[in-house]
Amino acid sequence: MARVTVEDCLEHVENRFELVMLSTKRARQLATGGKEPLVQWENDKPTVVALREIAEGLMSYEFIANAEIVEDEPLFAAFEDESNEAV
Repeated sequence: MARVTVEDCLEHVENRFELVMLSTKRARQLATGGKEPLVQWENDKPTVVALREIAEGLMSYEFIANAEIVEDEPLFAAFEDESNEAV
């Protein structure tokens, strides 16, 4: 698929707002969560890959909800622990 259009994606999602939310969550998974794309990457940005997955009917809220959620330690947790210690 050379270009992804909103119309291609709306065949698999109820409305534009749901499309935005779904593609945002999936793009974040691809960019930071270490999730593997379901389509060939083709030197695209994560947002384009997410939209291509949706347009091909490979991505849904159920897929994202069932994906393993990795809970990382908050970025400043170690710093907060040190700052709470008595000097």
